[in-house]
Amino acid sequence: MCAAAGGGRSAARRLGRARGAAGVSQVQSTASIPRRSRRRKNVAIAYESGQVDGAEQGTSEPQRPHWEPRDWRQQLERIREMRRNRDAPVDEMGVEKCYDSSAPPQVMRYQVLLSLMLSSQTKDQVTSAAMLRLRQHGLTVDSILQMDDATLGQIIYPVGFWRNKVKYIKQTTAILKQKYGGDIPRTVEELVQLPGVGPKMAHLAMNIAWDSVSGIAVDTHVHRITNRLKWVKKETRYPEETRVALEDWLPRDLWSEINWLFVGFGQQTCLPVNPRCNECLNQDICPAAKRH
Repeated sequence: MCAAAGGGRSAARRLGRARGAAGVSQVQSTASIPRRSRRRKNVAIAYESGQVDGAEQGTSEPQRPHWEPRDWRQQLERIREMRRNRDAPVDEMGVEKCYDSSAPPQVMRYQVLLSLMLSSQTKDQVTSAAMLRLRQHGLTVDSILQMDDATLGQIIYPVGFWRNKVKYIKQTTAILKQKYGGDIPRTVEELVQLPGVGPKMAHLAMNIAWDSVSGIAVDTHVHRITNRLKWVKKETRYPEETRVALEDWLPRDLWSEINWLFVGFGQQTCLPVNPRCNECLNQDICPAAKRH
C-alpha cells in the first residue's frame, strides 16, 4: 500500500492549507533547467463558461434552453451505487494512496505530481509499486536531482514509457527547484508547461495537492464512458475535447467526483472491450448497452 488507510483526503487538505506558507521564492541551484520538451501542448485554458452574447450586447434575445443529457442524473446515481464498495484498483492503489501522508506538505505535493506523471498509460498496480520503491529511496526534489538517470529508470521500470518519464521527471524536478522553490505550481496553466504533465494530471494535481477544483480530470475511462452514455452533444475524439464538453453542462459541484467514480467504474464494469453490460445497473437506460 502507498499511504496510510483513510489518509488520502485529509492529507490533501493539509496540502491545500499549507499553500500560503509554501511560497515560490527563488532558490539558487547548481542544477540547470534542461531545454523544454518539443512536444506541443495545445491546451484550452478557458475553464469557465462565458456570458451569453446577447446579454453582453444588451439585446433582449431569449436565452437558449440549457442542454443536458437524457437520464444523466439517474445514470449517475446508479454508477454511485455500483461504486459504493470502493474496491476498484484506483481506490486501493490510485494516486491518492501513493504519496507519504506524513511528509511535509511541500514534499507531499511533489510526490503527488510524480505519481501522476508515472500513472500515464500505466496500470494503478504498476504505478503504486514504482512509487513505493521511489519512497524507499527518499522521494524528494533533492533526492531525484542527485539520482542518476540509470538508477531512476531501474526504480520506476516497468511503468509505461519509462525512458521518457525518466527524462521528464528530471527536467520537471529541476524546474521546480529553480523556479518554484521545490514546490509545485498552483495553477493549471503553469502545471501543463512542465515536461511530461498534461491537462488531466494538472487538474488532478490541483484537486489532490492544492484542494482546488479547477476542472474535470478526463482520462481514457472518463472519455470512453461519457461518450457511451451520450453525456456529450456529439461524439468527441480526444479527452480534452470531452472535458470542455462536460464542463459546459455538468454542475461544478460534481466535477471532482467524476474522475474517481468513472475510473473505477471503467476498471470493473464498463470495460474498453467487452463491457459487462449484463452486470450494469444502467443497461436499460444506457445508449450503448448490449441488450440480449
